[in-house]
Amino acid sequence: MTSISDIRKNGLLAVLPDAEIQRWLLQLELVDMPLGQVLYESGDNMSYVYFPISAIVSLLYVLENGTSSEIAMVGNEGIVGISLFMGGESTPSRAVVQSAGLGFRLKGEVMREEFNRTGLVLHLFLRYTLALIAQMSQTAVCNRHHSLDQQFCRWLLLSLDRRDGSELVTTQELIANMLGIPLEGVTEGALKLQRSGLIEYTKGHIAVRDRAGLERRTCECYAVIRNEYERLLPRIQAT
Repeated sequence: MTSISDIRKNGLLAVLPDAEIQRWLLQLELVDMPLGQVLYESGDNMSYVYFPISAIVSLLYVLENGTSSEIAMVGNEGIVGISLFMGGESTPSRAVVQSAGLGFRLKGEVMREEFNRTGLVLHLFLRYTLALIAQMSQTAVCNRHHSLDQQFCRWLLLSLDRRDGSELVTTQELIANMLGIPLEGVTEGALKLQRSGLIEYTKGHIAVRDRAGLERRTCECYAVIRNEYERLLPRIQAT
């Protein structure tokens, strides 16, 4: 049985009034989101939106030759599948689980009905969409102008903001796809951060030991993204 306390583990759902939550209660389905699961491919017609509670989902842009790069990530602060309520039905990006966990899924037609009721849901999800667009824009700038070391630190910090705890379970291959770099670059970057005492790194597992150090080491892009989420969704983003 889905409980209200479980639903409120997702930041967007947490700020909905009790009346809204009660209406959604029987529609939300708690699902396992295993590492590497593809929620949708580029061009797919989406049937569900997802509200992660302990999983993190990476949104990747995939080129014709199969290479890809992350344009944004979504965790317990948000929703995967904004095209369903923004009228697009499909998207050119791929959504893949970068860190395993749980989440809720909601049928697309239910999400559209709720969005079209106007009021709180519409305004809340529009603000979230603005925050997501800001993350995409800043990520594009970061990937063009900042070092791999700075990008890796930004990615780690954004990931930590989107789940509880200080540890991430993922794979080198996924990180390489997300950052758009060779596999060797992931290993080199992780070992460099480990030698600096910022993380502990083993295959498939990253434990952050010095978050403040990561924040000092990354570029301004992390702060820009975080501040925009705080501005648009002040009751959702943790302080």
